[in-house]
Amino acid sequence: MRVEPRLLAGAMLALWAVAPAGTRQRSAAEPALTIDGEVNRSFTLAELRALPRVTVTASEHGAPPATYEGVGLGTIMETAGVPLGAALRGPRMATYVIVTAADQYRALFALPELNSAITGRTIVLADRKAGADLDAREGPLRIVAPDERRPARWVRQVVRLTVRQLRD
Repeated sequence: MRVEPRLLAGAMLALWAVAPAGTRQRSAAEPALTIDGEVNRSFTLAELRALPRVTVTASEHGAPPATYEGVGLGTIMETAGVPLGAALRGPRMATYVIVTAADQYRALFALPELNSAITGRTIVLADRKAGADLDAREGPLRIVAPDERRPARWVRQVVRLTVRQLRD
């Protein structure tokens, strides 16, 4: 049976287009992370890698500790225009961030948790583990909250952050 090359290429392109975001390679210009809600911004992997980097060592599910590298979630929020630091006060203390994965798994962080001036901790949007890019199962982006005893908010294949303010 002979398959027409144009048809095969078209079928492959169609499958690539509908593949979950975390399971296919992204072009350098394609947004890897979208921030919506109170602000609207997107970042490519290159833009995220140009932000100040942090490294943390953490363990999940009893595995040996691993070194993760990425950008502090607070830094990403500030870069996107979300008020942090001295501007995080009053009603803004009731702002939260929903982290969404490619498979729609979600976790929530209160914005003050992401402000290292308040908590002294850093939650990382990691893109590297043990010196290499995250594999397709974890990445290209992953939340690492190193001081949490249960890694339920260590979201894999992060594609979106939604910023909302609690309203009465």
